[in-house]
Amino acid sequence: MDNGGQWKRGSSRPRWLLSLLCCCDDLGRSRLLGAPRCLRGPGAGGQKLLQKSRACDPAGPTPSAPAAPAPRLASANHSAPPKLGTKRLPQALIVGVKKGGTRAVLEFIRAHPDVRALGTEPHFFDRNYGRGLDWYRSLMPRTVGGQITLEKTPSYFVTQEAPRRIFNMSRDTKLIVVVRNPVTRAISDYTQTLSKKPDIPTFEGLSFRNRTLGLVDASWNAIRIGLYALHLESWLRYFPLAQMLFVSGERLIVDPAGEMGRVQDFLGVKRLITDKHFYFNKTKGFPCLKKTASSLLPRCLGKSKGRTHVQIDPEVIDQLREFYRPYNIKFYEAVGQDFRWE
Repeated sequence: MDNGGQWKRGSSRPRWLLSLLCCCDDLGRSRLLGAPRCLRGPGAGGQKLLQKSRACDPAGPTPSAPAAPAPRLASANHSAPPKLGTKRLPQALIVGVKKGGTRAVLEFIRAHPDVRALGTEPHFFDRNYGRGLDWYRSLMPRTVGGQITLEKTPSYFVTQEAPRRIFNMSRDTKLIVVVRNPVTRAISDYTQTLSKKPDIPTFEGLSFRNRTLGLVDASWNAIRIGLYALHLESWLRYFPLAQMLFVSGERLIVDPAGEMGRVQDFLGVKRLITDKHFYFNKTKGFPCLKKTASSLLPRCLGKSKGRTHVQIDPEVIDQLREFYRPYNIKFYEAVGQDFRWE
């Protein structure tokens, strides 16, 4: 230091001064002046730096140690998404069917660390296609190398334009179709609608154009969705069966680990979700995931799942079974899988 009280260029600063040279960031946390945000230039004097810096408490909080990594199956999907990775168009889609078990498959597979899934249904390939692929991509969760992006919209399977649109996005897209006995699926569909619109006609009244003659009204959406063989024809024009996985909604209830094992194999990820991760919820009549390190409570489907179905005349059920029988057989033959709905 010269006689004027200034430090000469190149001279070292004493330790007592270095201990005071700190500044505060925008959150009021102290940082050493070695950071570019604090240092204005290599020749700035200590007194000038102290005047420009905000006061901070040298004894304030220090950065906490990094948190320990979550266990392998502690999914990050239900916490704030990390600001790492890239938003990508999905490599796999759950395309159907409504009331078949799609939400269960989505929630179960989201527990896998190599799968990142959009929780809501974007309805891009049926209702929002005009918004463009950039909008669609912006909705996706961020993924890092090796992770798969997945989304679910059950109405895709019955949307005639969806196969072509998905093919134009990527011909390599993997497609998951969760199917269920079309009669029980229709009753479940009606039960859900009835809970929202209690004044709708009876199930029997909506199912038939003429019940006496046994003429089923296939224009009613709840009946039409169950014509799986007809909808499948649109998909096979663009995608081979090897890119499609048909999950049984019935087996998903009695053997969730087995069906999810098939899903994991299809997606090309390791079988980490196994029978030890499930338990059967007697109240809902459906399997749930056991609690994980990231959740203190088990993960079950919401209140809208597991509703008690409305009671339907057994004769009506028999008539609908006969109606669906030829479509079911054709579907079994097309996919090479017998779902035993008869």
